[in-house]
Formats: sequence, structure tokens, C-alpha cells
Amino acid sequence: MKKIFRPLYLSLALGLVLASCGSQKMVSTPVENVDNLPLKITPLADKDLKRWSHLDLVKDTVPGMSVDKAYAELLKGKKGQKVIVGIVDSGVDINHEDLKAVIWTNPKEIAGNKIDDDKNGYIDDMHGWNFLGNAVHEQLEMTRIVKKGPGTPDYDKAKAELDKERSELVAVKPQYDMISQANESIKKYLKKETYTIEDLNAIKTEDKELLKNKTIMTQIGGMIGEGFVEKFQDEYDNVFSTLNYNLNVDFDGRKIVGDNPNDLKDTKYGNNNVVGPEPKEAKHGTHVAGIVAQVRGNNKGGDGVTNNAQIMAVRAVPNGDEYDKDIALGIRYAVDNGAKVINGSFGKYFSQNKEWVIDAIKYAESKDVLVVIAAGNESYDLDVTNKYPNDTYDGSPEFAKNVLIIGALSPAYGSKMVASFSNYGKNNVDIYAPGDKIYATTPLNTYEYLQGTSMASPNVAGVATLIRSYYPNLTAVQVKQIIMESGTPLKNQVVIGEDKHKANFADASKSGKIVNAYNALLLAEIMSKK
Repeated sequence: MKKIFRPLYLSLALGLVLASCGSQKMVSTPVENVDNLPLKITPLADKDLKRWSHLDLVKDTVPGMSVDKAYAELLKGKKGQKVIVGIVDSGVDINHEDLKAVIWTNPKEIAGNKIDDDKNGYIDDMHGWNFLGNAVHEQLEMTRIVKKGPGTPDYDKAKAELDKERSELVAVKPQYDMISQANESIKKYLKKETYTIEDLNAIKTEDKELLKNKTIMTQIGGMIGEGFVEKFQDEYDNVFSTLNYNLNVDFDGRKIVGDNPNDLKDTKYGNNNVVGPEPKEAKHGTHVAGIVAQVRGNNKGGDGVTNNAQIMAVRAVPNGDEYDKDIALGIRYAVDNGAKVINGSFGKYFSQNKEWVIDAIKYAESKDVLVVIAAGNESYDLDVTNKYPNDTYDGSPEFAKNVLIIGALSPAYGSKMVASFSNYGKNNVDIYAPGDKIYATTPLNTYEYLQGTSMASPNVAGVATLIRSYYPNLTAVQVKQIIMESGTPLKNQVVIGEDKHKANFADASKSGKIVNAYNALLLAEIMSKK
């Protein structure tokens, strides 16, 4: 099992070694020759890269979702309804300058009185609920299985995977330690916490140790590029936390929470701090929320897909693998408190209580709630490998009709259009959306580019929210149908999978399409009148 937002430590370390040591045809423009569009071979300007997911394939030759076109031509002068969007994730910085105006507030709760005013079981849940309490780090699911010992379902598979992951990471950790020591030496010499290649080039010294450290960090800067000091530190922190928490059978992150994670009926736990105890650990959820709903047109950061979302924060994804219990209760919480779209940018490849999540998704379906889920970032074929959650396992029929599984696109139209990390599957990935180099909110009024199917999923959740906002009479199942049928079909060859083989894009997902907001709204207009 690997985290859905996978660290890049192996490629970074290896790089160092080498360097040193049946649908209606509703389309915005004719697509008869879309597969013959000229490739975009020049880099996108920064202003375009920051919003490439909103651009148009035909006009801009990048596989965006035609969001800007939809606002300019279809939504101008229209006023939609507010739609509550549940963000089940690592926490959301609800005080962010570009999000605080779109955060959901529970109208039935009185802030700070320590009373469960709406009697929903959660005291003072003003903006959502934190099912992790003060916990931050957690094991991976395979680590929990191995900790339980032989005889536990999937023990042998989990043990083999755990041993493999640990051995790979232990092997590269000395290189990371060496880079970290070099980094600290340079920071001490320069008397600053961050620095640039120009700063390194300006160092003139005959100190052999300092020269060695300068060479190491110059190589790292050349590999990583702008912001290499901060990016390396993030990777180093990933190595540390993966070894010490995620893959450590002796670590117990759950004792802080105080519940029994194996008892679904034990629901009196967590708190109302939806940011979490450490704001920086809410980066993933804050970014996801921003993709959906960061304020449009305010000249701050990027723009959200939808202008009518109310973000409900459900903190249930730690630094490690989520517990099935937290996800199941988190989905139910969002449904019971009015969410009409739920985004799930999380996942794992072992699950001890998947039926709890299945039942929660079915519950969402019964309450007309659409659930959008990231496909995962390991380049796996999900028709072969189960990823949890999904709406089908082991080739069985889908157990619910309200789920969309989303693969990730890169901004490079052509053979490299599918993001190199994205999972795929003719039957188990529904459709693709932008997920590489996505610019959105991060904690403490900052903005960053992040990548992953974690970023593709909220792009689709945003389109779903647009549809539910302007066409509220449509059901969740209809919204899924619209998104699937109105996407832009492509048949060009793309590179996918761990082995980087070539395949027709049409065979990389169930729809063979990329999400298109403009087309979706056109089809929604037709369906809403039927």
C-alpha cells in the first residue's frame, strides 16, 4: 500500500546517485478532428499555467475543462443556488483569505456554547467535524495488518509489501541524511533559512567541506528547480514520517484520538477544529478545497471551478492511511448536514472494513449525494488492482450509481496527456480531469502547485457543483451521467502504467473522455427540461 499522494523520494535519491554519488453530442466546438490538434510545444506562460485546468482544448491546445468558456458564454448573468460540498480530507484552513468567504457554517449550531444545539451528535460543529482529533501521523493500512500478526486477512501480502517499502526507504535514507546535512551547512553559512542557486554560486571558499556541500546542493537545485530548498525539506520530512510513522509497526497514532477504530458504533470522538492541530498538515485538504471553490476573480491565487460552493470541512485523512471508520462516518456526517457533492481525494490498497465505506456510499446515494473519488497515483491498472474506496471490487458490478472515479491529466496535450502517476482502468476509472501542476490554496494564505489524482477529483467535484447549482432539479445520478456523456472524447495514443506502455486514450477509462464543464452545462440544460 502506498499513499495516494505518493512522495518522490525514490526518484530524487536515484537522481542524486546518478548526478553525484451512447450519448448526445454536446460539444463546445466540433471535435471531428480534435485528435489532430497541433501539440503545444512551448511552455505555458505562468498566468496560463495557474489556470490551465480552466482552459479549452481546442482554443488553447491544453486538455482543460473549458471552465472559463462556460462562465463567459453560458453562465453570464445567471445566478445559481449555493451547494454544500463536503471535503473529506486532511483538514481545511477555513481562515484562508481565498476560502473564508466560501466556508459552510452550520445554521443550527451556536458557536462556542459547548452544546450540541442541532442534536446531530457533534458539539459546536460550526464548519464541519474533525474525526482525527489532535492526531496527525498514522500507520499505513498494511502496517496495521502486519501489527495484528499472522492469521489476519491479507497478512502475507501486507508483510511482503511492508518489507519491500521499508527496505527501499532504508536504502536511500543515508543519501537524504547527507543532503540534509549539506543543506543545514549552507543555511548556517548563508545565515538564512532558504536560498537560491545564485546564492550558492556566490559562495567563494577554500573550505573543502563547504565546497562539497555547495556541490551537493547545486546538484539538488538543478534537479528540482525553483524552490528546491523547501521542496527538498518536504521530501526529507516525507522520508522521516514514512519510516517513523507510516511503516512503523510499533507506532500508535490512534491513542491520541481516544476511540476504538474497529468499532463503528463508537462515534463520540474528535472535535470541531477542522483545520487540525498543525495548520501545515492541512495543506492537502486546503488545496483540494481551493480547487473546488477558491474565490473567482479576486486577483488572489487561482480561481475555483465553482462560484456557488459552501465548503464543509471533514477532517478524516491523516499523514498515513485513513481508517475506514473515519471515512464512513465522515461521509455520513457530510450527507446528514446537507452536502450534495462529496470529494474524496484519498485511498489505499488494503482495507479491513471496506463494507463500512460501501454502506456509507450507498447511504449517500439514497440521499441524492454525488461522491467524487481520486483514482490514485501509482500508475496501476484498477481493473487488476483494487483501490479503496471504489464503486466495484474484483470485477463485480458497481454497488452504487452515485460515484465518479477520476484519473489525472497533465497540461501537455498528446501522448503525455495522462499524468505519469495516474492510475487508469477501462472499467474502474470513469473519466479524466486536470491533476498535474494545479495551482490552489495552501495553509496560512499561501498558494502552491500540487499534483495528483487528488487534484483531478476536486476539479470534477467543482464541475458537479456547477451543475447542481444552476440545475438543482437534476439528481446525483443524472449529474454523473452528464459528466460522463458530455466529456470530450479522444482516441489518440497515450503513455500509461508502471511500464509506460502506449494505449488509446479511449481505453484508459470507462468514458474515454476528459471532463468538459461547458459541454456538461449544455447537456444539463437539456436534461433539466425533460
